[in-house]
Amino acid sequence: MIRLALIFTILLICFSILSGADETFDVRRHLATVSRYGVIQEMASDSFVPSQIPDECTPIHLNLVARHGTRAPTKKKMKEFDALESRMEYLLQELKEQKESLNKIPAWLWEWKSPWKGKRTGGELIRQGEDDLYHLGIRIREKFPQLFDEDYHPDIYPIKATQVPRASASAVAFGMGLFSGKGNLGPGRHRAFSVISESRASDTMLRFHDCCQNYKGFRKSQAPAVDKLKEPVLDEITGELVRRYGLNFTRKDTSSLWSLCKQEASLLEITNQACALFTPSEVALLEWTDDLETFILKGYGNSLNYRMGVPLLQDVIQSMEQAINAKEEGYVTGSFEKARMRVAHAETLVPFSCLLGLFLEGPEFEQILREESLQLPPKPSQRRNWRSNVVAPFAGNNILVLYGCQNDKSTRYFVHVLHNEHPVPLPGCNNSDFCPFEVFKQVIAAPHLKHNYETLCNANEKSEEKLTTTPRSWLSSVFAWLCSWKKVDVPAYSEL
Repeated sequence: MIRLALIFTILLICFSILSGADETFDVRRHLATVSRYGVIQEMASDSFVPSQIPDECTPIHLNLVARHGTRAPTKKKMKEFDALESRMEYLLQELKEQKESLNKIPAWLWEWKSPWKGKRTGGELIRQGEDDLYHLGIRIREKFPQLFDEDYHPDIYPIKATQVPRASASAVAFGMGLFSGKGNLGPGRHRAFSVISESRASDTMLRFHDCCQNYKGFRKSQAPAVDKLKEPVLDEITGELVRRYGLNFTRKDTSSLWSLCKQEASLLEITNQACALFTPSEVALLEWTDDLETFILKGYGNSLNYRMGVPLLQDVIQSMEQAINAKEEGYVTGSFEKARMRVAHAETLVPFSCLLGLFLEGPEFEQILREESLQLPPKPSQRRNWRSNVVAPFAGNNILVLYGCQNDKSTRYFVHVLHNEHPVPLPGCNNSDFCPFEVFKQVIAAPHLKHNYETLCNANEKSEEKLTTTPRSWLSSVFAWLCSWKKVDVPAYSEL
């Protein structure tokens, strides 16, 4: 009897743990780069202990690189959802004609219409996106009041954005928050400020991916291989959906339903429709396939992905050196730049994060300096550093704050690095978030800055073999594993 009671108690505990895991699962934390900032910004790692910044250190300059806020689906996505609507109508009608049981079909699916049906525009910043950037501006000013105590001047607080409307609109929302209460316009006492944009055709600072011919060639050559990489996962989940709901779903249907889930959950706060079609373990795997795509085509998958961002890194280093010079030369207040702020895209933020060496283990940082290939992010439920919902959610950002630390004889300078407003370890600086400027410059930045943008991106010699070697070595090694893929349990948040 005692043994039976003990077994029964253990089973109850296990059931309680499993039930608790299901109850705490939040699909909004698994939406890759379609993730809303407010959800992801709360997901700070509790395993990293931030540096205690000494009292003798004061901020003297700030750099911001941010992604635009939450946006509406692009026109391409809206067409995909229109096609999905027609496809679902066909599948439901097919099931009716076959006189199969309809009990398995979720009720919402019978009446579902694309929320964006009939729209002729897409990709614009939505109100939630405006709100994210507006409050980011307010929080940055409140966190670093010493840097934003001057009257506005475009040479003191330059704001740059790409010419893409959602980025420039995000920059405006950010500036409205940053300078709120500083002017005389309207009840919010706003003030006018400028947002500078370069032509899309020549913006090597914030849209370097658009101007880099070699990168365009690399991406075009690798996109089909990445799609192939996803197929075993999509096929297995498609089979599960067919068995679960009785509808004759295809791989393409599964992919479109996952896209719909991400848009519904992020933009409309709807998690009980498309997202509810998938189990937590299926969501975790679909999220992982998105992470693989971001890793290979935008991140550490190839050194060109991030080294084409050297003009942006050069601009950041230059701004810090100018701030140090202003400090050393004793420039009068109001005569030098105190913050340089930029709003762009995931294609900007992801490479810049890679240039800083974020989301790497220590040995991996040494590998990228040697331009050696890295392993793909491991599948659930293994722990992985690379999660695209954290790397580049809507309104995701990197903040680099330059500090001057005064002692009796001289001033030393340090760079404090924050990602999504949280201190983040730098593998190139002994995993500290508070790095001596010279170490930051020589160890982290210099190995990248030795490369020239024009040579990397627009050299005439044929470099296709060099550009495709690294990811293909992964693809060949991972296909065997994918072909034997089996269903996995959803990982705990601590493992994600």
